[in-house]
Amino acid sequence: MPTDTKRVRGPEASQSPSLFLCKPAAVLPSRGPRADGRQRDQVDVRPVFVRCGLVSQAKGSAYIEAGNTKLMCCVYGPRETERKDETDMKCGRLTTDIRFAPFSCPERGSWIQGSQDKDLSLMLHESLQPAVCLHKYPRSQVEVNVMVLENSGSVLAHAVTCASLALADAGIEMYDLVLGCSIHQDGASYVVDPSYAEENSCGSVSGENQGGLTVAFLPSLNQISGLQSDGEMAEETLTAGVRTCIEGCYKLYPVIQQALSRAVRRAAPPPSES
Repeated sequence: MPTDTKRVRGPEASQSPSLFLCKPAAVLPSRGPRADGRQRDQVDVRPVFVRCGLVSQAKGSAYIEAGNTKLMCCVYGPRETERKDETDMKCGRLTTDIRFAPFSCPERGSWIQGSQDKDLSLMLHESLQPAVCLHKYPRSQVEVNVMVLENSGSVLAHAVTCASLALADAGIEMYDLVLGCSIHQDGASYVVDPSYAEENSCGSVSGENQGGLTVAFLPSLNQISGLQSDGEMAEETLTAGVRTCIEGCYKLYPVIQQALSRAVRRAAPPPSES
């Protein structure tokens, strides 16, 4: 019998595709310590590693790593805007773009920007725009591009922090840095800076006070520049969640300040010898 020369045969020792099917979301325990050792119902954020100025081709760049969540942000501009209108004559324009690398999630994604990427880009824009002095850059635009290298939860919150740090590294005038923090509410219990498994875990049977909250905060001005929530939460729970996120932002503030100070010292010219 003739063989099909156009057919690519699989290897001899191959596995059934059913082994690679997505498993249903696990029900994580609502009491006791979390999987990574952090405590529930406390402002317990993951250790953060931050570095500025890693991409030489960009005007400013930043890299942030919180647990297994890894993001890179590049800032280009200010450059002359392509589409001019009456608004651009008075102040500049800020454009934001968030994309997930195909290998960033358990389910392989595409390079084409999907609906989730567009929603996150819009939320990032709403969080950053109040902090940038766009009136200093008339007829210009500033581009902020965020690439998610690994998604292990709280992507939007860390994208806000990383983009703010990259804008400061690029020398863009800002009123204040913007820091992000998120919580996941599960009934009467909550977790700060949730992981990917905690964000996608099944909630309690009652279904009350289930959802997530992300806050973008300007620590020096003590103002909230962006707030995004999903799910169903009571007014008291939402108010307490905002306070918790603000406290988490204050915990991150010294780390971001030190990273920015180190970047400024590296970029400063050596002292002249008299």
